[in-house]
Amino acid sequence: MTTTLPANDWTGREDLAELVAALGVDNIRWVGGAVRDTLLGHAVKDIDAATPLEPDMVMAGLNHAHIRCVPTGIDHGTITAILPGGPVEITTLRHDVSTDGRRATVRFASDWKEDAARRDFTINALYAHPETLEISDYFGGLDDLAARRVRFIGDASQRIREDHLRILRYFRFQARFGAELDTEAEAACAELASTLKGLSRERVAMELLSLLGLPDPADTVERMRELGVLQVVLPEAGKHELEVLRRLIATELAAGVVPQGIRRLAALLPALPDTAGDVAARLRLSRAQRARLVCAAERKPQDFASPRALAYTEGMDCAVDRQLLAGRDIAALDGWDVPQLPLKGGEIVARGVSAGPEVARILRTVEAAWVEEGFPPRERVEELLERELGNS
Repeated sequence: MTTTLPANDWTGREDLAELVAALGVDNIRWVGGAVRDTLLGHAVKDIDAATPLEPDMVMAGLNHAHIRCVPTGIDHGTITAILPGGPVEITTLRHDVSTDGRRATVRFASDWKEDAARRDFTINALYAHPETLEISDYFGGLDDLAARRVRFIGDASQRIREDHLRILRYFRFQARFGAELDTEAEAACAELASTLKGLSRERVAMELLSLLGLPDPADTVERMRELGVLQVVLPEAGKHELEVLRRLIATELAAGVVPQGIRRLAALLPALPDTAGDVAARLRLSRAQRARLVCAAERKPQDFASPRALAYTEGMDCAVDRQLLAGRDIAALDGWDVPQLPLKGGEIVARGVSAGPEVARILRTVEAAWVEEGFPPRERVEELLERELGNS
């Protein structure tokens, strides 16, 4: 029985038709996430293509058709076509020559099934003909997709030994698509969990944050801990932290808040700023991510007296994070723009105060009163200034 890709906005794009014409309809197939997500009725973000043409031939064909292209991963056969509707990565069919769990040496191939065999999961090894939209399925990916089953292609342990990051990818895909955890995959992930230590911290952080940013990864994260996987990448996350994560997810859902991986990561850490800083350094998070993680870890009971005061002093992201982590309502912050104190030091100097520390002290005192009173308008700030000047 032939399965075809349902008609979709992206499959009818004119710029994709021009791309297909440039390479030849028999020399290109849509593959991976775009095919999988279309079959599931999900929105498609990125489009990937596979081709038996080698990179120089791909670039020649695109240049001849006046389609801009960039050799983004030419060592592994990937050329990115820059199209009006969005970029498309085109990768030459490959097979692995050698792997060490972190990187692979590949050789170009000409057989579609050979290319499919080196991919991670059956649901990611589905190829769609760009004209007929007929699906080529070499390893039972359609059945697995229908059953919501995330299954490695071939031997799970071998697939993981080829690329250790596939452990985290398995759990991310399981949290997103899976109905049941696959027994063989679970056993392989548990057995080889320690291999995650050899990966670059950036790759681990990227996968971990992607997993945590899914709608509800709590059950999957708990299973990772039961299998000893979570302890390798995030030993700070104990049973208590898992409960904090569950409460956070429930609070976000009730508030209609979009999930964010960095906030979920904060839930999985003790509320200790030093620990948050250490984790940020270990995962090599960006400066902004580290600041947010540490700020979330500094949460304290008095935060809840005035969410807006918290947003003013710590920033909106941190205020929202702290409120949600505590299971608190964020209605007071919804749509609120953090104001600026309507008072400058020059105005105080104009009132006869000598420039210097005394001006800064008065500013701080007026600002504290202004925040405590809930950010009243300029008229009240002038009254607060007069009062402070009278006390000086």
